[in-house]
Amino acid sequence: MIGRAAALVYGLASYLIFSLSFAYTPAFLGNFLAPKTIDVGQDSAPAHAVLINAMLLGLFAIQHSVMARPAFKRWWTRIIPASCERSTYVLISSALLILIFWQWRPIVATVWRVEGWPAAMLTAVFWMGWLIGLLSTFQIDHFELFGVRQVVDALRGAAGRMQAFKTPLLYRLVRHPLMLGMLLAFWATPHMTAGHLLFAVMSTAYILVGVRLEERDLVAAFGASYEQYRRRVPMLLPRLFGGGSVAQETRHGG
Repeated sequence: MIGRAAALVYGLASYLIFSLSFAYTPAFLGNFLAPKTIDVGQDSAPAHAVLINAMLLGLFAIQHSVMARPAFKRWWTRIIPASCERSTYVLISSALLILIFWQWRPIVATVWRVEGWPAAMLTAVFWMGWLIGLLSTFQIDHFELFGVRQVVDALRGAAGRMQAFKTPLLYRLVRHPLMLGMLLAFWATPHMTAGHLLFAVMSTAYILVGVRLEERDLVAAFGASYEQYRRRVPMLLPRLFGGGSVAQETRHGG
């Protein structure tokens, strides 16, 4: 029982750290009310800044992709309790995100800058992206996605839950609304600097690779059901007309 209680504390602490880092991300990307943002911070030579920033983003992407794979999780849960696997993933992801905030080197050369109503529209899209991303997690199981439900179930002695397809609204439009929301948030800015562009390009590349790896796992887990869903519903860009039905975002995806 003590071990289960410790796992609960660990899971809740991991979720709290995630929540704080996630809440800081819009401020970091949007240059809002934060002492350290994507365009404000330690000065570095452009080549040095590109190298450091690329390494930070690459480390984040590798961790997300490797730790999300079933083969890694089977090995990893021989070392840590299965109930803590997701919380550990969330904790390490949050720590690497905080490392990006801390060590990011701004590259402030302007790529584009708009004002007036175009700026207002881009800012609205930016916040809409974060809202879509957050809502998509609650349309499946937010607390399972971020490891809380697993440690609560372990404390109660409940067996692990089997996932099933769901039919929430956003998942009828695209297969990965969380990633769509992130893409909107990464690219929609009235003032795109070279550093922000590097962040957006590398993050987009990771997302395009990551969703394909995730879908390979989903096909392996759900077989023909997911294949049919994949044929009906687009991956990231919603169709203007038509749509799909059943949807699922894997809680283990990265």
